[in-house]
This record gives sequence, C-alpha cells and structure tokens, in this order.
Amino acid sequence: MTPPRDKREDDTDSPPSSDEEGSRSHCLMRALRTLSAGNRMLLRAADEQELLRGMCRVIVDEGGYCSSAVGYARHDASKSMPVVAYALPNEHHEGEEAFFETLQLTWADTALGHSAMAIAIRTGQPCIGRNLLTDPDHAPWREDALRFGYASHTAFPLRVEDEVIGALGIAATEPDAFDEAEVRLLGELADDLAYGIANLRTRIKHREAAATVQRMAYFDTLTGLANRSLLREQIQAAIAGARQRQHPLGLLALSVSHVQEINDTLGYQQGDQLLQAFGERLRLAVSESETVARVGDTEFAVLLPKGDANHAMQTAKRLIAALYEPIEVSGLRIYARSTIGISLFPGHGSDADSLLRRARVAMANAKQGGHAFGVFTASLDQECSHRLAMMGDLRGAIEHNELVLHYQPKVHIASAHLCGAEALVRWQHPAQGMVSTNEFVKLAESSGLITPLTYWVLETAFRQRYIWHEAGLERPLAVNLSAHDLKDRKLIGKIKGLFDTWGAQPEWIQFELTESALMDDPVGALEMLKRLKELGVALSIDDFGTGYSSLSYLQKLPVDTIKIDQSFVSSMVDSADSAVIVRSTVELGHNLNLEVVAEGVDSQAVWDRLADLGCDIVQGYYVGMPMSAEQFTEWQGNSPWTSGMTTPH
Repeated sequence: MTPPRDKREDDTDSPPSSDEEGSRSHCLMRALRTLSAGNRMLLRAADEQELLRGMCRVIVDEGGYCSSAVGYARHDASKSMPVVAYALPNEHHEGEEAFFETLQLTWADTALGHSAMAIAIRTGQPCIGRNLLTDPDHAPWREDALRFGYASHTAFPLRVEDEVIGALGIAATEPDAFDEAEVRLLGELADDLAYGIANLRTRIKHREAAATVQRMAYFDTLTGLANRSLLREQIQAAIAGARQRQHPLGLLALSVSHVQEINDTLGYQQGDQLLQAFGERLRLAVSESETVARVGDTEFAVLLPKGDANHAMQTAKRLIAALYEPIEVSGLRIYARSTIGISLFPGHGSDADSLLRRARVAMANAKQGGHAFGVFTASLDQECSHRLAMMGDLRGAIEHNELVLHYQPKVHIASAHLCGAEALVRWQHPAQGMVSTNEFVKLAESSGLITPLTYWVLETAFRQRYIWHEAGLERPLAVNLSAHDLKDRKLIGKIKGLFDTWGAQPEWIQFELTESALMDDPVGALEMLKRLKELGVALSIDDFGTGYSSLSYLQKLPVDTIKIDQSFVSSMVDSADSAVIVRSTVELGHNLNLEVVAEGVDSQAVWDRLADLGCDIVQGYYVGMPMSAEQFTEWQGNSPWTSGMTTPH
C-alpha cells in the first residue's frame, strides 16, 4: 500500500509551477464534482445494484476518470472478489467491457491478491496511487492497463456495520494522479457509498421484517395458507360484494381425522406433514377465486365467493372425492378423512363470524351423525346454544359437588350371592331433570371436562368404599375409565393418592374400560393397563364384543374380567345370533382364564340361559337397578342376594 504523497519531482521547498497548480486545481474540481453528483445518486437509488452502477457512472462521467469498479469480498475458500459493478467512458477501448466481465480477482494474501482493491479490503485502509505501469504487484494486469490507457489505480474500502464488504476502485490515465486533497474527497465519496449500501440494506431488512409480520398476521406458518384473520377479512369483503351484486356465497368448514393418532404414535412432525399435505391437496382442488384457510389445529375452511346451496354441496362432494386418496406419512398410507359443514350468505348469517361459527356447527353435526357433509339449519344453532349452556352447568355441577353416584349390584351366578357393585355417575339438572349419562359424558369429553368428571367420580367412589369398609361391607366397587382417561398422564398419581388418603386396599376398587376405549389407542392403553395392574387392582373390559379387538391383542392385556355387552345379553333368549355370541364369549373368556360378567340381565329366562352357559357374574335390572348410596345400603339389608339363596321368584 502506498501512502498519499505529493507527486512533484522537484524539491519540496521549491514553489509549485503553474502547470502543477493547474493540475491540482483540475484534480480537486473533478473530485468535488464527483462527490456532489455521488450525493445526488445516493438520494435517487432505489436498490443496491442501481446505487453501485450509478456511483461508478458518476465517477467516470463527472470525475473524468477512465474507469471505476466495485468489488465485493466473498468469504469462500478462495476469498474471491467479483466485480459487482463498473463503469467506462462512453468511448472506450474494444474489449474493455469483456475485461471487466471476465476479471477474476481475489482479496487473499496471494500473488494475485495484491491489487489496490484487494489490499483495501484486507487492510481496511485506502490504497492510493498504485502505478500500474511500474508496480510489480500489478504485473498480471499490466498488458491490459497499457491497452486501455490505465496508468494509476486507487481503492477505498467499503465498510458496512464494522465489516469491510468490498472496495471502490478508480483508475486514471495519469501515472501520478490522486493527490492528497483529491484522495480526501474521494474517500468521502467511498464513505457515502458505504453509507448508502448500509441504508438500502437496512430498508430491505425493514421491508422483510414487515413482510414477515404480515405473513405471521395473515398466513398460517405451517401450511402457508390464509389463517383465520385473513379469512375473516376476505369473507367480509366477499359479503360486501355479494350485497352489492345481490348474489349468495358459501363457506365450507372441514375437519381432518386421525391427526391426534399420528401425533401420539409417530410424533408431531409427522402430524404436521399430514396437515401440510392435506392443505396442499385442498388448495389444488379449488379454483383461484376460492380461498382456502387453516382456521384451527385440524380445521380448514373454503370460501366460495359465488354460489348457492346447490353449488356449495356440489363443491363439498368434489372436495370429499379429491381428499379420498390416502396421504403417505413416514411410509404409512393415512386416510385423512374429512367432514364438511356448510353455511351460506345471506341465509345463515350476515357477517364473517356468524358464517364461520355456523359452518363449524354444521360440520360437528355431520360428524356426529356419520355424514360426509351437512348444511347448517336453525335448529342446529339452538342445539349448539343448549350444549354451551349445558357445558357451563356441568362444570358448575362438578365444582359444587352436585353430581351423585348410583351403585348397581353384581351377583355371582353359582352362589346367587352379592359380589360387588358398579359405580354409575348421575346428574340431576335443576331445570332439565335427570340428564342421560351418555349425553353428559360425551359433553364432558368434547368440552375438556372429562378429567374433572373422572376425578370427581374417583374421589366419591373411594369415599363411599371407605364408608362401606367402616360398616363391615367388603365388596369391590368398580369404576369406569374412558378413552380420554387412558391418555391422562396424571391419572395413576391421582389413584395412588386416593389409595393413600383412604388407606384403601387393592381389592376395594376395580376399574372397567370399554373395549372401544382400548382400541382407540391400543399401544397407549396397554401401557396404562400395566401401570394400573401394578397397583394390585382388578381390571375388566366393559362392553366386550363391540370394539373389534383381536384375540392376540386380548391375550396381551393384563385384565381379569370381560363383560359381555348388554345388547347381546338382553336379546339372547329371542335371538339365535346373540345367543351364539354370548356362548362364544363365555367360552373365550374361560379359555383365557378370565372371569365373565354379563350385563343387561333383565329376566329369569336370561339368568337361566347364562347359568347353563357357565357365566360367572351378572348384573342388570333383574338383580337390581342402580341406586343411591343410602338406597344401596338399605337394599343390601333386605336383599335375598345377600343371603346367598338360589334365585328369587
């Protein structure tokens, strides 16, 4: 690197000649013109490339220099320095443009890395007045310099955010160009250029950040589809257009099945892949004028800006067909079935929220009824309002201990002796009366109240079993667990705590799990059953025969009892098919060393048939109806089943 120097050959004490004064004045004026024009370029440039090219052009046109170029420092293995912009006089030598286009430079400290621009990048300091005709470091380019009339070269580092990103190079025809005053002005120009680059990059970052915020606010990050916020805005805009042109529009709400199963068995990454594939398939199945959005974890929506009920239903059928083919996830072919709900403007709502809500209500109703799609009706809205009110009431009933447990007795057939009871939860609603157990349990499952409900049942059952123990009544009490309960990681801890609280023995409590609950997640259910069995309690499969479990799976379960579903038991006298199922189940249970319980025994005839088949235990109205704790205690004192007589008549 050569420091700024006075180019005069005379003694420094001798006064400058008039020619030297004129040359200095010329150089200073061209540097001032260049700096002034460069500042104007900073204000005009809209992007970085335009700024670089414009600044090089200013240096040549306004400053009268024979060439100008910008090289950027790459941090690759060879530390390459590509020329990203350059400018030449309008009348330049043949081949001069090709020279810059093919120029291979480096800023590495090698034989080819001693150009003025390379030194400026490497040192972070200007490299001034390199004589291209005599400097040995410029030997690789001397022939081209002679051909194009370049005699000297100066380079200035371009520093952005404390990093030298490149260099600005300027060539002159004079071998002793670039005096101190000129270099100072050109250095300011280089600093201005670096500032302009930094400013443009900052503006780009701000635009990108704003675009990211926009995407986050209006687009789903997983699928790239519109999110609920953007969909609402588009629905409102579509409604405004529909009002103006007096035409209807439709909204479809879709739910994706099996996502939770994928999350539980394969992992959330695979579940996300399923949702992404589903969303993409849905997007490809609609027209450009129709908007697809992801509006929930497993829910999507499609806005039909034009079309009546018939068009919406035809679209729903087309989408169901398009989504029918399986989606491959981690080598598995998953049938991601979808249920669709339809709402329409103006018939079902005049704003986005109403249409969204009612499409979801129609979707939930279609799913509950086992239909592929359904259209909203006013009765569904009333039903939805009723469900919301009942959810609130159920939460209050659990929190304020307004539920009750009823107890249905179980009798051993061979001895005709009471051998236990099953705890059944009941809800006496203050306005609705006695609510169906099946109804409010489903309500609890859909509203997230199933865990509080199960815990209430467990606490009440343990308390009642302790009361019986204190009264000298030592018969096991069975408690039902749902599919949701089997996924509750805190369940085992809760049960252990209740055993400790009441000083309970393992034989006090039994647990019953429906076959369908076990088949909902076979792997998870097996693990939970093993953990329950470690507590020493007896386990029973309830409603056996309705869950399609395989014999190999049944053999793995650490259960003690199977309960034949009452739908088979109650009809076994009149139905040969039911009788075959009951007989086969009794034989299967005994072959697996399991106790067999028949529920739904409502007559002497059914009792007798079960006794002939060797069934172990029965429960049903013939034995005793579910009753309150007080009624059950009184019933035990007067029941013939407690004395062990054959059968009452």
